[in-house]
Amino acid sequence: MNKLIRLILILLCFNLATSQSKLTHDVYFDTDKYVVPPTEENRLLLFISNLSDIDIESISIYGFCDDVGADDYNLILSQQRANAIKSIFSNNEISESLITNVDGKGKILLKIVNEKNLLKIRGLNRKVEIIVKPKPEIVEEVKPIAETVKKKNVPEQIKSKLKVGDKITFENILFKTGYATVTPDSKKILTAIADALVERDDIYFTIQGHVCCTQFSRDAVNRRTKKRNLSEARAKYVYNYFAKKGVSKKRMRYMGMRRKFPLGGDPKFDRRVEILITYVGNEN
Repeated sequence: MNKLIRLILILLCFNLATSQSKLTHDVYFDTDKYVVPPTEENRLLLFISNLSDIDIESISIYGFCDDVGADDYNLILSQQRANAIKSIFSNNEISESLITNVDGKGKILLKIVNEKNLLKIRGLNRKVEIIVKPKPEIVEEVKPIAETVKKKNVPEQIKSKLKVGDKITFENILFKTGYATVTPDSKKILTAIADALVERDDIYFTIQGHVCCTQFSRDAVNRRTKKRNLSEARAKYVYNYFAKKGVSKKRMRYMGMRRKFPLGGDPKFDRRVEILITYVGNEN
């Protein structure tokens, strides 16, 4: 399998093919197996991470086998391979509503240029092909200045009049898919929020972490720790960040909300952090 992996990496260079209409990725399997090999899973997770900034219209997943074995057997095995890939997508905050096709296609025999080794060709046929179709770009209508209403950003909301029960969503705070860490630009926004919280020392709050795209109100998997507690890990990350910036820990607590409170609409908005105001007064 190691030789096959090297061949795949050399020939495909991660096989992240980009065009104006779609992104594709292939995942390769061992003979008669539908469990994703660790190396292939890591490549797939890298591919999924690169989808975080893409507005996805649909995802198609097609499973294939080599030409060995009976047709009925290959059809079942190819479907199992496709289902295994779908599960990885679902566990890494990719909404199942975006996955429009999960089909086992049975056997396939590819013609590889300058490759005569039948075993290598078969190895490249034991795969799942993933096709991601981005949404077409839409040019938004520019409203006249008179119709534009400026919305308060998070620091401004924190400085405004607040009461117990108020909730402030951290807009524009982007987490890397499957991880509890934020992007560099998001750190700048978090710093501004922390500064506002240091100045506004009369409020106490709970940091609530949310995730998207999981089934049965389960949490998502934290890829760093492999634990299914990503919503809590994200809330804790923000808690620790605020503490380092001078916000008193006595004023804060954090908790993971899993996927209990989806907002509806685009799933990416469920991948969020909020603060819930629990007390307004003077810090002792």
